[in-house]
Amino acid sequence: YVALATSNLPAPAIKDGTAHFQPTLYTGDGSVRNIDQTGNSTFQPDMVWIKNRSATDSHSVFDAILGVTNYWIPDTASVETTNADSLTSFDSDGFGLGTGAGGWNDNTEDFVAWQWLAGGGAGSSNEEGSINTITTTVNTAAGISISTFTGNATGGATIGHGLGAAPEFMIAKSTTGGHPNIVYWKNLGGHYGTDMDLLTAPSDLATYWNDVDPTSSLITLGSGATNTSSVKMLIYAFTSIEGFSKIGSYTGNGVTDGPVTYTGVKPAYVM
Repeated sequence: YVALATSNLPAPAIKDGTAHFQPTLYTGDGSVRNIDQTGNSTFQPDMVWIKNRSATDSHSVFDAILGVTNYWIPDTASVETTNADSLTSFDSDGFGLGTGAGGWNDNTEDFVAWQWLAGGGAGSSNEEGSINTITTTVNTAAGISISTFTGNATGGATIGHGLGAAPEFMIAKSTTGGHPNIVYWKNLGGHYGTDMDLLTAPSDLATYWNDVDPTSSLITLGSGATNTSSVKMLIYAFTSIEGFSKIGSYTGNGVTDGPVTYTGVKPAYVM
């Protein structure tokens, strides 16, 4: 045995987490501008989630597949929306904004932007499943994959995600039609789906994930809101990476000295 010391622990797969994920705080000024990352490293984000901290504007999620100025709103059953004054570029060290009134760059208001690195751009089609994705961008080192595909409302249809490990958390979103945003979480498994935009308990519906957990290569879809017929679907898939991220659960105890959840890393972001 050796002493319990940092020098005797194995090197983490990701030595600098800021090379794959960063939260950035900024104050809006109502002018066209760039928001620069402030971590040890910089990267061109493929997913940017922005929230106004000073007002009740909705959350906005942008990604490289939908492209600049296009976003969806996780707190409502929204469709893909376009605003030329929102996020205007994915930069090598952050992102660009337009004048952004309405939840991105309002003058004197405070914002947070959570930024993830996926595959470094819009990616290409993944053809491993029964449905070829329109495009998939994936970062296997950090455990994040973003894909779009055209739904066919067929329970048991599959798409490839490219992670090389089974996703533990997923968000499926229809970009048209106003369907709910459906979440998969490993601790509930493929029997359940959670409406991200509703204050409801998880639903035991096979129409979400067809009662099948994802594998290291494929995501199985139901016939409902995760796979709407003839609609462009968007899906984010995450898996835990030791020393970088952790997806799990805890049981509340209702007292001040609450439960401790071991993550293996000092979190920069907690959902």
